[in-house]
Amino acid sequence: MTDGGTAPVAIQGDRGCNSEAAARRAFGEAVEILTCRTLQDVFEELAAGHAAFAVVPVENSTAGSVVDTYDLLWEHSPAVVGEVVLRVRHALMALPGVRLEEVRRVVSHPQALAQCRRFLRALGAEAVPAWDTAGSARWIAERGERDAAALAPPLAAAIHGLEVLADGVEDAPGNATRFLVLARADGAGGGAGAWGGAGAAGGAKTTVGFVTEHRPGALYEALGSFARHGLNLTKIESRPDPAHPWHFRFFADVAGDAQKSPLREALAELRAACREVRVFGSYAAWPEDQGPAATT
Repeated sequence: MTDGGTAPVAIQGDRGCNSEAAARRAFGEAVEILTCRTLQDVFEELAAGHAAFAVVPVENSTAGSVVDTYDLLWEHSPAVVGEVVLRVRHALMALPGVRLEEVRRVVSHPQALAQCRRFLRALGAEAVPAWDTAGSARWIAERGERDAAALAPPLAAAIHGLEVLADGVEDAPGNATRFLVLARADGAGGGAGAWGGAGAAGGAKTTVGFVTEHRPGALYEALGSFARHGLNLTKIESRPDPAHPWHFRFFADVAGDAQKSPLREALAELRAACREVRVFGSYAAWPEDQGPAATT
């Protein structure tokens, strides 16, 4: 990975969150982190030039897609310049002296709560959605809530002076989250050229978005553009089009470089078959044989 130096990288979440770990895995420990409360804030800070890059979660191996990221990709159209796959561990943490049997509420981001459903069911505590994992730990510490605990990365306990009651409580032992590295599409702040390449040993991957005609067979024709050229789709997601009820936008990750054959020709066919096509970027795929990056 490259060293981001003093160029700020925007993330959603408080200090100690998984997005910070992903950003430091991508840019090095010395990178300046710009924390934002919401994903919308992250995209806006990047668009305004207050951050050179952003690192945002896009999918989890247990809980699935982070749909807000897809909606904001379409709204802001940044450049996707890299990806990081991070092994995600969740710990249950509370104020010092609180016992596990005293916990009545567990506060965390909805994605984290979804990744720990079996643990929470066995605990019998109420799951309370919040804006962030590490931010939930800070909330517990600041409010002095002794009947509540937070689900957050273990590092958050040390940052906020909490005690870990249980570690590794995620349902799936291989729980991992994929993050996208974003830059401004206009190249300001360095753009893709300043990015050294997450998972540089991996093959090329391209993220695209497209809108089909609203008629029978339209999606079949669009996806056929990739199939006819022998290209593998590693991810496909649909999201509602707010301006047109019951119409959808589609997002896909496809193996290949948009500037090279055969993906270049497939994208030409896709444009001919669709109302709109956006190529968010081609980048080095995270190597499968490398596995997810470990958190601290």
